[in-house]
Amino acid sequence: MSASLSLAILVLLGHLMATSEANFNQHFDVTWGHHRSQIKDGGQLLTLSLEKDSGAGFQFKNQYLFGRIDMQIKLVAGNSAGTVTTFYLPQLSSQGSNHDEIDFEFLGNSSGNPYTLHTNVFSQGKGNREQQFHLWFDPTTAFHTYTILWNSQRIIFLVDNIPIRVFTNMKSQGVPFPSKQPMSIHSSLWNADEWATQGGRVKADWTNAPFVASYKNFKVEACIWKPASASSTCSPGARQTQGLDAAGRNRIRWVQSKYMIYNYCSDLKRFPQGVPYECKQSRFL
Repeated sequence: MSASLSLAILVLLGHLMATSEANFNQHFDVTWGHHRSQIKDGGQLLTLSLEKDSGAGFQFKNQYLFGRIDMQIKLVAGNSAGTVTTFYLPQLSSQGSNHDEIDFEFLGNSSGNPYTLHTNVFSQGKGNREQQFHLWFDPTTAFHTYTILWNSQRIIFLVDNIPIRVFTNMKSQGVPFPSKQPMSIHSSLWNADEWATQGGRVKADWTNAPFVASYKNFKVEACIWKPASASSTCSPGARQTQGLDAAGRNRIRWVQSKYMIYNYCSDLKRFPQGVPYECKQSRFL
């Protein structure tokens, strides 16, 4: 075996070991509701709980400019009405007209009714790009993997490695796209019963509290932002231009035809003068 090949294998093994040894103790900070956040199993599992007075949240220590982030989540079981469990990437240093954000939000429901998976993309303060889905499984009985793949060309939302949504970079056509500002990884569990379940008609039943969501097996292949140099360094698998192949496009068509329950691009009442530009282009570029 050549020295160069040996070095390459060692670099690869080092990368894989870093991924396998990653844990919540090392890489995340609890940001609010400290006593409602519990790290267990040597840092491999994190739980958030919600009671009437407060929920909880955590964030990754690093910031990133592009990458793939996977998080396994088991959502609040039973009557989860009024609760919102989140996994999202916000841009931390600015709000308002400069804010960027990529969102997974899981809107709870009364027992026997499905969760609503709410996705959104904000760029330069512009959001209102909601797409919502019902899942094809019960997300409360086992862990499932939710993925944000973000590169300079597109953002892909995946569930158990099945693409459910693509948002393509169309900045050259005047559509804002988050491509210049680093973001962090955040998650939270909080009370939003004024709007989360059936438009706020169904409220949280606090006799079921505490509500608990669980997180494990996060994996990050991303370009780490270096504030001192205002630049980023990338891991070998940062997937700088990954898109969808033919199989991926077929899967996303299947998901959107069967499980999408709201698409801002189809909401003509909301856009009486015509839907946004990106809605007129291919959804799966």
